[in-house]
Amino acid sequence: MLDILLPILIFSALALAAIGALRRIRLWRQGRPSPVPIAKGLAAMPRRYLVDLHHVVARDKYISNTHVATAGGFVAAAVLMILVHGLGLGASQGLGGVLGWLLLAASACMFVGSLFVAKRRRNPPPRLSKGPWMRLPKSLMAFSLGVFVITLPSVGALPADLGSWIVALVLAGVVAWGLAEMVFGMTWGGPMKHAFAGALHLAFHRRPERFSTQEGGPGRSTGLKALDLDDERAPLGVETPKDFTWNQLLGFDACVQCGRCEAACPAFAAGQPLNPKKLIQDMVVGMVGGSDGHYAGSPYPAPEGGYKPIGEHGGDPHGPIVARQGVALVDAETLWSCTTCRACVEECPMMIEHVDAIVDMRRFLTLERGNTPNKGGEVLDNLIATDNPGGFDPGSRLNWAADQNLALMADRKEADVLLWLGDGAFDMRNQRTLRALVKVLRAADVDFAVLGNEERDSGDVARRLGDEATFQRLAKRNIATLSQYRFKHIVTCDPHSFHVLKNEYGALGGHYSVFHHSTYIADLFDGGRLHLKTWKGGRVTYHDPCYLGRYNGEYEAPRRVLQALGIEVKEMTRSGYRSRCCGGGGGAPITDVPGKRRIPDMRMEDVSETGAELVAVGCPQCTAMLEGVVDASAEVRDIAELVAEGLNEDPDPGRATRRAQPSEEVMTL
Repeated sequence: MLDILLPILIFSALALAAIGALRRIRLWRQGRPSPVPIAKGLAAMPRRYLVDLHHVVARDKYISNTHVATAGGFVAAAVLMILVHGLGLGASQGLGGVLGWLLLAASACMFVGSLFVAKRRRNPPPRLSKGPWMRLPKSLMAFSLGVFVITLPSVGALPADLGSWIVALVLAGVVAWGLAEMVFGMTWGGPMKHAFAGALHLAFHRRPERFSTQEGGPGRSTGLKALDLDDERAPLGVETPKDFTWNQLLGFDACVQCGRCEAACPAFAAGQPLNPKKLIQDMVVGMVGGSDGHYAGSPYPAPEGGYKPIGEHGGDPHGPIVARQGVALVDAETLWSCTTCRACVEECPMMIEHVDAIVDMRRFLTLERGNTPNKGGEVLDNLIATDNPGGFDPGSRLNWAADQNLALMADRKEADVLLWLGDGAFDMRNQRTLRALVKVLRAADVDFAVLGNEERDSGDVARRLGDEATFQRLAKRNIATLSQYRFKHIVTCDPHSFHVLKNEYGALGGHYSVFHHSTYIADLFDGGRLHLKTWKGGRVTYHDPCYLGRYNGEYEAPRRVLQALGIEVKEMTRSGYRSRCCGGGGGAPITDVPGKRRIPDMRMEDVSETGAELVAVGCPQCTAMLEGVVDASAEVRDIAELVAEGLNEDPDPGRATRRAQPSEEVMTL
C-alpha cells in the first residue's frame, strides 16, 4: 500500500511546489529589473547559507543548534526520501540499505530539532510571531516521525506491509501533513516560505558584497544606492511595491518573522510608529495583494498612542504604499521614525536590507510629493540655499578657528591630511571637539590643512531624508573642489561625513582614503607620535556611533585610544555591533516623530547601568543627543577631547620605548 501511496504523495507535492514556485517568481518579477549573475549567484548560495547566514544565526546558540538539526535534517531527509521512497531505491540490501539508514538518521536528527522548536514555542518571546508559526513544531514532527517510521521497512526493521492497510493509511496521512507544510507550503505560503525565498534571496542578493570574499573575510556594503537622476524613465524613489527591484521583493518574502530586527530597533523601543518586522510584512501584503501576507506578531505603536490593530493595512502591487488619503500599506510616520542605524539589518538572519527600502520610500515622499515632516523641508531648503542644514553663512565655517591659524588647501595645494570639518563647525559644542583634534594633530606633527569656506555639507542628511538630487549636487561640488588638491588621507571627527565620503562618493567619481579621527589617533599613538598621560578621572564607558560601528565595522580603534589613556572601559550591555542608537541619525531629530520615550534617554539609562561618570563618544550627533538628556548621570566627552587633555607635552624619553617593548619591561622588573 505504502509503495503505491508514497511516490504519489511525494511527486504530487513536488509538482504543486513547482507550480507555486513559478507563481512566486512572477510575484517577485513585478518589481523593477535588477541584473544579477544567475549562475554565479546559485553557485555561491550554499556558502552564503552555510557560512554567512549561519554566522548571524549563531549569535543565538539555542536557535543555531536547533536550526542545524531541523534545517540540515530536513534537506537531507527530503533528498533521501525522493531516492528511497519516490524512486524506489529502498531495498534493504546494498546501496538501498545504506540510503535507508541515512534517511533514518536524517529524519531522527530533524525530529530532535523539532523538539527544541516545540520547547521554544511553548513560551515564545514577544518578538516571535505566533499565528501560523505555532503549528510549525507539529508539522516538523509529523514529517520527521512519519518519514522515520515508513523507512524502517526499507532497512528490514519492520515488516514490509506494516501489518495492515489502516496503519499504512495513517502513516501516509502523517507524511502528507508534513509534505503539505514542508514542501507545498514552501512556495504557496506558510511558515516554511522563508526557506525557499531565503535561499534565492541569498543567491540574488542586492548587495553581494556583504558575503564572504575570496580571502574568507566578510564583506561590507552599507552605502545607499544612487538614483540615476538623468533617466526620465526611472522612478524617483518607491511609490508602490512594484517600484522596488525584483530582488528587493524577493528579500521581503524571505522574512522569517523572528523579530530580531524588532528587538534591536530603537524607534520601536521608544514607542514610535515603526516595527521593522511589521514593515517588511506590510511590503509582502502589497506584493501579493494580501493573499498570504497575514502578519502575526507584535503590533507596532501608533503615532497618536496605543497600538495599530493587526491586519488593518491592505494594498496591492500597483497601489501607493503611503496614501494621501484613505488606507494604504504604511503611514508616513512609520518611514520617518527610522534613524537609519542599521541595527535591524545587522541582526537579520536573512540579511534583508530594511534601511535601503525605507530610504527608497522616503525618496518618493520627498522628491515627488515634497512631503518631509516638521523641520525637514526647512533643512533641505537651507542645504539648497546655503550648502549647510542650519542655514548659516557659508563664509563663516572657519569663524571658530580665528585663533588657530589653520592652513588652507587653497594656499597650500597639497598636504598629507585634509581635515574635514563637517557641519559641526557651526556648532559651539562641536567646535570644542575640533579644537581638541587640531591640538592632537599638531602634537603628533601631522601635516594637515582644511578646505575652509570651500567645504560644503557632505550631503548625508539630504540623502537620508530622501533628497537624492540635493545630495548629488553637494557631493559633485565637493568632489570638484577636492580634485584641485593633493592629499593622502581625509580625516574627520564626524562618522556621517566619514561614511559618505568613504562609501558613497565613489559612485559619483570621488574615491578617497578616509579615516575617522579615532582610527587616525590610534595609528598615531601606535606609531609613537603621541605621548599620553594616564587618566586620573573616574569610570568611563564608550558609546559606539552607528555610522562608525555598524556601517563601517570600526569598534576597536576608539577603545585602543581609551586604553592608551589608561582607561578601562566599562562596557554597556548593548555595545559593539549591538550598540543602541543615540537617535540622531537618518534625520530623525529633524523629522521628530513623537513616541512614548526619547531614544537618547534610553541610551543614557544604559550608561547609568555601568556606573560610569563619563561616556566617551566619537560623533557630534551622539554628543548633541546625549548631552540633551535631562538629568544625565554622566558627562559626555569626545575622544579627541580626552586625548587632547591627556597629551604629555614633555614625555619621558624612554616611555615610548618601554611601552612598545612590554616583554623587555617585564624582564627588567
